[in-house]
Amino acid sequence: MTVHFIGAGPGAPDLITLRGRDLIASCPVCLYAGSLVPRALLSHCPPDARIVNTAPLDLDAIVAEIAAAHADGHDIARLHSGDLSVWSAMGEQIRRLDAMGIPWTVTPGVPAFAAAAATLGAELTLPGVAQSVVLTRTPGRASSMPAGETLAGFAATGATLAIHLSIHNLATVAAELTPAYGPECPAAVVYRASWPDEQLFRATLSTIAAAIPDTVSRTALILVGPALAARDFTESRLYATGYDRRYRPQSAGSPWSDWTPSDD
Repeated sequence: MTVHFIGAGPGAPDLITLRGRDLIASCPVCLYAGSLVPRALLSHCPPDARIVNTAPLDLDAIVAEIAAAHADGHDIARLHSGDLSVWSAMGEQIRRLDAMGIPWTVTPGVPAFAAAAATLGAELTLPGVAQSVVLTRTPGRASSMPAGETLAGFAATGATLAIHLSIHNLATVAAELTPAYGPECPAAVVYRASWPDEQLFRATLSTIAAAIPDTVSRTALILVGPALAARDFTESRLYATGYDRRYRPQSAGSPWSDWTPSDD
C-alpha cells in the first residue's frame, strides 16, 4: 500500500489538481494538516474513510498513524497545504517511510506564491525588470537560515522576492531590503491568498510595515520587487513579429520552417 503526499493548494478548495482530488477519493485513510488545509477538501474522502487531523500530532505520532494504516493494507492520502516542494516537512516523513520500506508518491499543489501573484494580477518576471523569483523566509522557531541565505544577498540580485512565514518580521524585512531596492520599491502582503477572507495590501518598502493591521499575524506572504508595479517594460520577443518559433516560423531559413504537427 502507498502513502500519497498531496499538495492541497493555497486555500480555495477548488485549487487542487484533479489527480489530488482523485487520490483523496481513492484512499480509505486521510491525514491532513488541519490548521491550513480547508475542511471542504475532506468531502472528497470516501464516506467511511478514517480522517486524522495531524495539527496536534508530532512526527512520531504521524508516522505511527501511517504505519498502522499501511499494516492494515490501506492507501493513505497525506494532505499538506500549498505545494510540497517547499516548507512542507515532507522530507522528514519520506526519510522515515524509506527506512520502514513504505512506498510513497508526490502530487504537486498550487503554491502560495502563485496564488498571491494571481491576487495581485502580477507577472513576477517582466523583460528587463526581473527574470527570477526567489522563494525564501526569515529565521523562525521551526527552522534557522543557512549563513549564505540572507535577504540582503537576495535583494542584491534585483529579483522578485516571495518571502514566506515572515509577516511577524515585516519591519525587519523592509529594513533589510531597502538598501538594495530603495524605499519606493513596490511591496505587497497577501493575507490568506485564495481563502474567502483574503486581504491584499499594496505599499512600498517604506510604508508596508505601517500598512498592515495587527490582525494579520500569520498565513500571509510578502512580495517585494520592481516587477510588482512596473508598467514601462520591454515587451518580450515571444510574440514579436519576425520572431521564429516552432509553431510560427517567420523565415525560410528557420529550423522550423518545414515543421508540421505531424512531425512530432
